[in-house]
Amino acid sequence: MSVEKIATLLIRWRWLFVIITLGTVMAAASGGRYIGFATDYEYWFSEDNPELNAFQQLQNTYSKSDNVIFLLTPKEGDIFTQQTLASVEWLTKQAWQIPYSTRVDSITNFQHTFARGDDLIVTDLVEDAYSLSTEELTRIRQIATAEPLLINRAVSSDEKVAAVNVTINLPKNTPEGSPTVTAYARDLIKQLNEQNPSLEIHLSGLVIMDNAFMEASQKDMGSLTLLMFLLVLVGLAILLRSITGTISTLVIIVLAIMSTMGISGWMGVLLTPISANAPIIILTVTVAHAVHILVSFIHAMRIGQHKREAMIESLRINLQPVFLATLTTAIGFLSMNFSDVPPFKDLGNMVAIGVLFAFMLSITLLPSLMLLLPVRVPVVKNYRNRHMEKLGDIVIRYRGLVLWSTVGLSLISISFIASNEVTTEPPKYFDKSVQFRIDTDFASEHLSGPYYMEYSLDSKETGGVSNPQFLKHIDNFKNWLMQQPEVVHVNAITDIMKRLNKNMHGDDPTRYGLPEQHNLAAQYLLLYEMSLPYGLDLNNQLNIDKSATRLIVSMHNLPSPKMLAFETRVQSWLSTNMPSLDVTAGSPMYMFSNIAQRTVSNMSIGVSFALILISLLLIISLRSLKTGLISLVPNLIPPAVAFGIWGMLVGEIGFSHAVAFGMTIGIIVDDTVHFLSKYLRARREKGLSPEEAVRYAFSNVGVALVITTVVLVIGFMVLASSTFKLNSDLGLITALTITIALLLDFLLLPALLMVFDRKSKNTVAQNIKPTIETAS
Repeated sequence: MSVEKIATLLIRWRWLFVIITLGTVMAAASGGRYIGFATDYEYWFSEDNPELNAFQQLQNTYSKSDNVIFLLTPKEGDIFTQQTLASVEWLTKQAWQIPYSTRVDSITNFQHTFARGDDLIVTDLVEDAYSLSTEELTRIRQIATAEPLLINRAVSSDEKVAAVNVTINLPKNTPEGSPTVTAYARDLIKQLNEQNPSLEIHLSGLVIMDNAFMEASQKDMGSLTLLMFLLVLVGLAILLRSITGTISTLVIIVLAIMSTMGISGWMGVLLTPISANAPIIILTVTVAHAVHILVSFIHAMRIGQHKREAMIESLRINLQPVFLATLTTAIGFLSMNFSDVPPFKDLGNMVAIGVLFAFMLSITLLPSLMLLLPVRVPVVKNYRNRHMEKLGDIVIRYRGLVLWSTVGLSLISISFIASNEVTTEPPKYFDKSVQFRIDTDFASEHLSGPYYMEYSLDSKETGGVSNPQFLKHIDNFKNWLMQQPEVVHVNAITDIMKRLNKNMHGDDPTRYGLPEQHNLAAQYLLLYEMSLPYGLDLNNQLNIDKSATRLIVSMHNLPSPKMLAFETRVQSWLSTNMPSLDVTAGSPMYMFSNIAQRTVSNMSIGVSFALILISLLLIISLRSLKTGLISLVPNLIPPAVAFGIWGMLVGEIGFSHAVAFGMTIGIIVDDTVHFLSKYLRARREKGLSPEEAVRYAFSNVGVALVITTVVLVIGFMVLASSTFKLNSDLGLITALTITIALLLDFLLLPALLMVFDRKSKNTVAQNIKPTIETAS
């Protein structure tokens, strides 16, 4: 069936198609009630992620390390005062009431040990802070600043910041988990500020980061989507100069987004700051589809055609390129499934679904609305787009200069790609105006932030943690770690064993060292554990049969390359110095560091896959191997040029940039498809020369390409205004790529066609009915 017959059928049976389309939309949209937000950072990792599996093994062996951390800073600058210690004491007790809390650690409930005769006394370091004398405060200060388990962990080295760390064990698949915990923690801060206004309190931790992800999702879905709707409405009203066209496009956009979110609900997708931007991207792509049909329709009416015939003609000349653009865009976004980051997979799948719904709505509901609603277009005889014709003339006249200058500038830009370094820092995903970022930066500066590594060292024997040789290995490892520039603190069982050995020898400071006998070490450990209060046991450091222990290494904030380099250095030291021990390593920040590197690698496969499919589609649809190959040039160069410019100006890329490469290829192909469809129509149906066909394409498709590019760039620049870095980077690199793509489609593509497409085209039959080629 010819395209003309399909276009005629779509108009003749439009109300039947509208009923089918709306029924499909409503069925799809009904799944929207199942949409939820991801509240667990583990959602960012696939189930077979090796780093995630290693970290989960650590979590299952020991206690969870997800946490909420309060940082208290008195304005007078000294935490060892009655008032400040009383505040820490109050918060420590109240923090046990935080939902899902399993442990609270601070300077006040630190289990201080000392000898009293032959007895081992284990007690809170601070009790009833308001009753403490000056001498007692001095004693507490001396103990705290000399204790390896407290300094740079619960107390800053400058004695100005105290931390209260709350371990949280959130059940799986609990959407209200991190928001509930965060709300409770914020309420405690409010209460404490009322009691002690002289305190500055910051809130950080992995659970707070989870909640920050969710809040970023909700904020972007609200503010950015509304802003984008407003900009698109104003832009379409100005560019189309048609209220009916603007309203009809708005209806199409809303229904496409509803359908996508509904299907996502049926699929069980949980929204993240990444996937929550699907509505914005769907909005821009939907506008691009609608604009091509509407501009052609309005232009046909402007030169005198009736509404019905104008819409049939618009569909006839746009159906194939719009469908092809839909497929290429969907393929580009589906390539995001090669990413190792589920939120990007979700975004790719959601937009691909939205693009298909947008196409269906654009060829059924949009034409019906335009024919139903009043449309006033003044008839203008011999209408021509002189601005586009003038641009076409310039390109034709200076084709050589245009060709070599664009190629030269492109190559110069591409040469800077190597300046980009793959890196990621999850706390820096958030803008400096976001409270979580402010608090986490403060924590990193004064104590330690969310960057840490956990190591489980297995002695391979029951009770092996009391083996003096094993303890010596652990202590050597800890001492080596403390010499590394990245390390702030190491929490190890050996510090407890050293203190117990001193206590059990009458607090003799010369006996501060590891026990030399296995049975003595085991007895010390047993006596100590029996004296610990509920919730402060050693399950966070020892496994059940005491064959293995966990070290927690707190570090400065590190970009992913340095994080990975640190772990490589650690594994090298372990293999050299402790080859007999089984070691498991992991942490959330280590997981994020790895997926950044892995995604860049995986997406190269995804981009190749997308390119092969898109190339085949272009060659088949254009019915020309040569033209299909020519079309690849202006589609491959823009992302490369954009990444080169990014290398010059920024120099850092993450997994959002990697997935953007495949995504943008699918989008920018659209302009090439529409330009080539008009060019080939002029060559094949009208028998025009390459130069005349280029001029014809500029005249008939140039305006629509400018409008769609402006809308797409606006949409992604709105995304670039997000306070979530991955979104802003994705928006910026995509907007830059789309802009470059339009320039190359207007400059490089015509020049290439005029150089390589020299074969005469005299295929216009005498009986071909004249058609109206419009700005589609």
